[in-house]
Amino acid sequence: MSNFTTYKTWFRVSIINRVLGFIAAALNTFFACLPVDTASTFGGWMARRVGPKLRVTKNARRELNIVFPDLKNEEIELIIIQMWDNLGRTAAEHPHLAKFNPYQKNGRVKIEGAEYIDQLKEDNKPGIFFSGHLANWELVPLASTKRGLPLHLIYRKANNLFFDRLVQKGRLDTGGKYFPKGPAGSKGILRVLNSGDHLAMLIDQKMNDGISVPFMGRNAMTAPALGQLARKYDCPVVPVQVSRIKGAYFKITVHPPIKIEITDNKNLDIHNFMTNINSIVADWIKENPEQWLWVHNRWPNVQETLLK
Repeated sequence: MSNFTTYKTWFRVSIINRVLGFIAAALNTFFACLPVDTASTFGGWMARRVGPKLRVTKNARRELNIVFPDLKNEEIELIIIQMWDNLGRTAAEHPHLAKFNPYQKNGRVKIEGAEYIDQLKEDNKPGIFFSGHLANWELVPLASTKRGLPLHLIYRKANNLFFDRLVQKGRLDTGGKYFPKGPAGSKGILRVLNSGDHLAMLIDQKMNDGISVPFMGRNAMTAPALGQLARKYDCPVVPVQVSRIKGAYFKITVHPPIKIEITDNKNLDIHNFMTNINSIVADWIKENPEQWLWVHNRWPNVQETLLK
């Protein structure tokens, strides 16, 4: 490829990213000006109409057929529409994150299991929270930070720099401190745990160079970091489940901490632990399948002949 062709490609991508970033910023500003309920409802309405027409919806349809082979096509399509509704609402709620305090009386978020956060505050040890891309997953850190327990989070930078900046700006309202995935982020994570502080991560997406672990009835490449850190620091791992109850109202369930079983076989310990973690997340997904991010290509190697 010539330098000129490379430049043309870079220029085209740069322009597209700027345009998409401008659109995202405009929508974010628009939603920020609306009341929370109105923004959430309108965001869901927009996504229900646009989302099913996007190419990534094919991934969602494929994934749903893999996990729920007995569902009828119309049932699959209904979940897809509801999934897009949830994603649209989540995007529209982003500029309003400061209004979702789980400990506010008669607020938008009910919380169960806050006593487990208190335990982590008092044990003087590092700890790790985990969740998945369910409901509005941006609410996860609020369970901890609004309880007085500082939290550091790992996130994947968006390919679009303008969009990434917009998302990170909204996340300031959660009170969490964010580390991007990569070498610099890894060093930050180790500093956090070595200092006895607390970390949170979303663990339900595919990692090509991860480990093969059962997930929703099939093996899936899974990031082993949670198991590796749990074993290295022998620290409690706390499942945090977010559920959308109705509209812009939620329930956060902080489940009892779990510990990794440590033996002489490090790889087996991590594999068994991540199998348990994947099972927990799978149960959450089955409770509310329309609230999970099905567009992610979680099982790329499943043969098409196995699908309907």
